[in-house]
Amino acid sequence: MRQKADGINPAYLFALPAATLLAIVVLAPIAIVIALSFSDYSLGATDWSLVGIRNYANLAHDRGFLNALSNTALYVCVVVSVSVLLGLLLAILVHGSGRMRRVYEVIFFLPVASTLVALGLVWKFMLHSRIGPVNELIAALGFQRVDFFNNPSIAIFALAAIGVWHLVGFNMILFLAGLTGIPRDLYQAAAVDGADGFWDRLFRVTWPMLGPTTIFVTITSTITAFQVFDTVAVITHGGPAGSTDVILYQLYQASFQYFETGYASALTVVFLIIMMAISAVQIFAARGVHYS
Repeated sequence: MRQKADGINPAYLFALPAATLLAIVVLAPIAIVIALSFSDYSLGATDWSLVGIRNYANLAHDRGFLNALSNTALYVCVVVSVSVLLGLLLAILVHGSGRMRRVYEVIFFLPVASTLVALGLVWKFMLHSRIGPVNELIAALGFQRVDFFNNPSIAIFALAAIGVWHLVGFNMILFLAGLTGIPRDLYQAAAVDGADGFWDRLFRVTWPMLGPTTIFVTITSTITAFQVFDTVAVITHGGPAGSTDVILYQLYQASFQYFETGYASALTVVFLIIMMAISAVQIFAARGVHYS
């Protein structure tokens, strides 16, 4: 009776602080970015006006943006596919390594716990065309040195290799968690049916039972790969010839180098839409995944 008399459910009062914080920290900035994307506002300007969808129209005809979108898509495809498959194989190998399992987990997870900016500088030295240890080894084997970061044909793949190296340890940990939930009886039953080889167990038991984990790993890997910025900013700066220019680096340039806040806001909205669309497609594809 008191709840009806007061007219306010106490649960709403308890949730009010968290809801207010969520609105201020998350929803309000998103709303402001969306509003600015329809303006010609520049950082620090006192005179600005609404321009409708002009910023979005400019994006559609901007070759730099289309090139960045293409480079980002290529980077994501390489990083996600390789890191997921390699993470799964490493998880299977580490899972059966006995007492050394904890040691391998720490070793493979170290890149994930490290700062990508610092690691980018290390890899810039490691793959340097003249003084890098990798090229020293290539030259010692009698092959021609490879200019990994100044060759437009392979620069994006060199960055993708760093992305895979940084992400595979995290994917391995997630797959290890999924492997612990697979009943051993399934492997025994599969062996009775003749599936006693490594690849038979992998494709008929392990991977089907890791369906939910695989979907989750793929979604998180895609989101992480789409957010590539650190290695581009530290190593290539979008070069050579725009071959490593990605969406977030273009967003950084528009915001903090050219101070085109309205255009950068439109770029941010497009980036968020792409991320939401990819996540929605992957979640929809997970409907047929076996979760029991």
